[in-house]
Amino acid sequence: MRRLVANRYVLALLVVIALAAEFGLASLSRHPAALASGPRTPAPARATVSAALRACPAPGSGGATASGLALATASSGSGQAQVTRLSPAGAASAPAPLHVLTQPGLLSLVNVAPAPPVPRNVTQTSGGASVPTTPERGGVMISATGSMARGLEVEQTSAGGLATAPCLGPGTDFWFVGPGQKTSANIELYLMNTDGQAADASVQVLTDSGPVLGSNDAGIGVPPHGMVVQSLAGLVHGSHDVALNVTTSVGRVVAAVLETSGPGQPGAWLPASEPPAKTQVLPGLPGTPGGRELYVAVPGSANAQIKVTAITGRGSYAPTGGSGLDLPGGSAVAVALPSMGGIPAAIQVSSNVPVTASMSLSGGAAGAPGAFTAAAAPVQEQGVVAGNPGGAGAGTSALVLSAPKGPAQVQVTELTASGQSATGASAPRTIGLLAGHSVVLTLAAPRQGGRSMTFAVVVRPMAGSGPVYAGRVVTQAGVVRSILPVMSSLTWVPLPAVHSSVTAALP
Repeated sequence: MRRLVANRYVLALLVVIALAAEFGLASLSRHPAALASGPRTPAPARATVSAALRACPAPGSGGATASGLALATASSGSGQAQVTRLSPAGAASAPAPLHVLTQPGLLSLVNVAPAPPVPRNVTQTSGGASVPTTPERGGVMISATGSMARGLEVEQTSAGGLATAPCLGPGTDFWFVGPGQKTSANIELYLMNTDGQAADASVQVLTDSGPVLGSNDAGIGVPPHGMVVQSLAGLVHGSHDVALNVTTSVGRVVAAVLETSGPGQPGAWLPASEPPAKTQVLPGLPGTPGGRELYVAVPGSANAQIKVTAITGRGSYAPTGGSGLDLPGGSAVAVALPSMGGIPAAIQVSSNVPVTASMSLSGGAAGAPGAFTAAAAPVQEQGVVAGNPGGAGAGTSALVLSAPKGPAQVQVTELTASGQSATGASAPRTIGLLAGHSVVLTLAAPRQGGRSMTFAVVVRPMAGSGPVYAGRVVTQAGVVRSILPVMSSLTWVPLPAVHSSVTAALP
């Protein structure tokens, strides 16, 4: 018995000695002499992107919203991307693919035939949702592996090849901000599930009058490999401005919002905004004339003191009407910025509390309340815009590049479906940006056989550049038809460094 007790004391003493040695080495590692020998933190690791999922609601829908796909990957190697339909009733496993694409590094244009009409016996239950869901034809998911997943960008396109909205990846939190029911008679929320298990979603609604009473539209069941649609016009009736926050408690979804002034019109797909933050940047404002409307959502209970900064070709400044703004918490509010008409720029929104935002200007498709851009993240590694139209009457495509903080250099490459550069055999163009400035780069549609072609654009910030924000704009006869914030299309993702569990806890 005494030997057992003695052994326990010896073991405890050894543990104390080991801990003391660990703490002593950790302290030594912060000593100036130890620091002089070089950093001990391992370099960040990277994981190569090997799979990607995207979904979009319009392809296969038929009617005014019918569309195809533009898919581009800024990588090389082997891989494939499968395009499959989403089911109004859902399915445990994905159906057979409509298309299989196997050419990474190129632009692929995919026609999606209208889906069969929804059978009459297909019904959807809204569960605990305050707004019923309805079955809807259309919607596809894109499942990519290997090199087809690296640097992937997928967009839904109009009949003329113009990208109308990006096909987003699945997530658990989406924000949309824009005009309310007074401007858009129809506001529809599309929820898509790319996984093999059912998802459960909720929607919180803010308007210019504050939170909608009873607006916690919860318990929206989204079947596996399925799509459901909600008409929200009744919920936000009489609103001038609206913000929607879609979250999930079970599973993941892809959310999309369509606003139209009447039935039978293509309308506008609102771009998803960045999650609320104290600083937001909205890229891609063109130099066309007309009004500008900034929509800001303030999700918290505290009021927001807002400052707007325009990042233009002549530098950064506060536009008329963009300072001294006090917006109520729990609301979505529109701010007119008429002085920004005719000035290509990005807009930076600074606030004392987290907010998110979008911006509209006159234009868009038939039935659209305007053309929209939204709060976006800076381009990391590279960004891709897949659907830039070519052909007679297709209009002019341009990039609006902005560097709000530091100087930057950006490489721009234009590719067709055949893999030919729009500038022939010449190297990609390199564009320099001064800190706090924007640059407009007109994109020349490549020609083949005497005809211009639909093309993709790859935007790559150079090493050492400050944050770069980009938006692609298409205009026809001086009218903006489409704005697309350029999102990052990564080939790898960073992994956090691993530390000793004891030293990681030290101050």
